[in-house]
Amino acid sequence: MGGMAHRPRGLILDLFGDYLRYADGEVRLGHLTTLLEAFEIGAPTVRVTLSRLRRDGWFETERVGRETVYRLTPGMLEVLDEGRERIFARPVTEWSGSWTMVIYQMTESERQERNELRKTLAWHGFGPLSAATWLAPGDRRKEARTFVDTLLTGERVDILACSSEGLDHDRDLARRCWDLDALAAEYGEFVRAHKRLVKEAPRLRGARALTARTEVIRTYRHFPFRDPRLPAELRPEPWPGAQAYELFRTVHTALGPAARQYVGEVIGRDLPEPDLPAS
Repeated sequence: MGGMAHRPRGLILDLFGDYLRYADGEVRLGHLTTLLEAFEIGAPTVRVTLSRLRRDGWFETERVGRETVYRLTPGMLEVLDEGRERIFARPVTEWSGSWTMVIYQMTESERQERNELRKTLAWHGFGPLSAATWLAPGDRRKEARTFVDTLLTGERVDILACSSEGLDHDRDLARRCWDLDALAAEYGEFVRAHKRLVKEAPRLRGARALTARTEVIRTYRHFPFRDPRLPAELRPEPWPGAQAYELFRTVHTALGPAARQYVGEVIGRDLPEPDLPAS
């Protein structure tokens, strides 16, 4: 687990997202330090990281006796909930034949706004057909208008629903907007690296269950933010994304009870089993 030792921000996010989020979204510094010891992160690093995250608006703090309690801000709760929805969403199976297209016209002086828009489009599963024209499968106009209006005021952005000349054209558009071969290769590597856990998971207990489950989450969670969730008709074959998703769900579920029990023992309270987002 040493590979995670230099990623304390991500680990703290994972621990809150899967466990501490359901303990009123808060934790004592000493308890979080104990949990992070399993990942080879020392107390000084924990304190420095939490201090930075508090400045970044992740946490509010409160003194309880000699202890500092870190509590998630409402904004971070929303981020965790949205991320959880994306991570657990099942692969799309049906192709509607419709694309959502976002076309923007922005001047060179609006470079910062343009870069923010591009990052947001990518985060929402859009891919660049050209520098200023982005596509996503399905009718996503309402969603796109919401995040565009949140980011920009006055800039020229057109959001359209459109269709192509046919399935071959759709596949060509998908290949041009996303590097699907590279994504498939990464999915395949995830499956190869973690398939042993399907058999091992029922035997893991305590901190080992927590670290193994967190490793699976850490390596899987970036996929939903890079995968456009194309329907089967538009993906290259073979496509290991569906296998990676099922492996992730299987291992995450199998390790859940032991990992929750360990976290609960450290923080001194029982943790509920959270409902999974609707697929």
